[in-house]
Amino acid sequence: MSELPSAFLTVRELTEYLHLNEKKIYVMAAEGKIPATKLTGKWLFPRVLVDRWLLDSCHGGLLTDRLILAGSDDPLLQAAAIRLTQQLRAQALFSYSVTGTKMGLELLEKGHADACVIHWGRAEESEIRHPALIQQYSQSKNWILVHLFCRSQGLIVRAQDQSRFEDPDVAMHQSTRWVVRQQGSGSQRFLKEWLMSYSYPFERLTVSHTAYSEREMVSMIARGEADIGPGTLSVAKEFGLGFIPVCEENFDLVVPRGVYFRRLLQQLFEYLQGSEGTLLAHRLQGYNLNRSGRLIWNADGE
Repeated sequence: MSELPSAFLTVRELTEYLHLNEKKIYVMAAEGKIPATKLTGKWLFPRVLVDRWLLDSCHGGLLTDRLILAGSDDPLLQAAAIRLTQQLRAQALFSYSVTGTKMGLELLEKGHADACVIHWGRAEESEIRHPALIQQYSQSKNWILVHLFCRSQGLIVRAQDQSRFEDPDVAMHQSTRWVVRQQGSGSQRFLKEWLMSYSYPFERLTVSHTAYSEREMVSMIARGEADIGPGTLSVAKEFGLGFIPVCEENFDLVVPRGVYFRRLLQQLFEYLQGSEGTLLAHRLQGYNLNRSGRLIWNADGE
């Protein structure tokens, strides 16, 4: 029985596969121009990602007619994705899968997503926090970070309970039922940091539910299944709920260099920067698109 091919190629195997010399392979790996990882001083190349990289590099390649976003949840991005999908019709696939920040980065690293949206702390700290987070992933040398928008993050409650829960002691009382987000999500990180500012451990909260999207979380509050949870101003307004503002946060896009210039991604930037996207953000409330599309970080600028 013949052996199954290895999931990783060595430098020598890749030179034969791509018909390039070893020096060129080393340069491309060091510059993050090809999917690679370094283990005990040796470069290894994931076979699946190399094949995807080749397809993506083709003029009019097989992957240019689809864009799969993963990562954090946001009402404005969901609305933009729906509208772009309608504009494209059957010409291309524009898909947005809500997974949470860390799972989205894992999917991006494995080549299962084309880009990942993240939020990981207050806006004033994100230009340090976001690069520090994505550099924990082996493929980050091939990634760049682009700003999408700034949004209002806080605590969501029923409108009639807002004044009561503005008191942190009431919000953290054991009788208060919390709906929280999954581990690895930016909203869960936000909640833990808010609690930490009051020296209150997350483990002491009375958690009634875990939600896996913004709308699932707010619907639980609207139905009376929970009293409070972390989320954005826009989703609170959508459901007619009360909102206790805590901070502004940046919502950014992690994207491989080869994907950045795809027409579908550029259409997303154009939509957010255009009049239609601006009006939509104003209607949803809680957004600032002034720096949308700005390059925040790339590996070459470390």
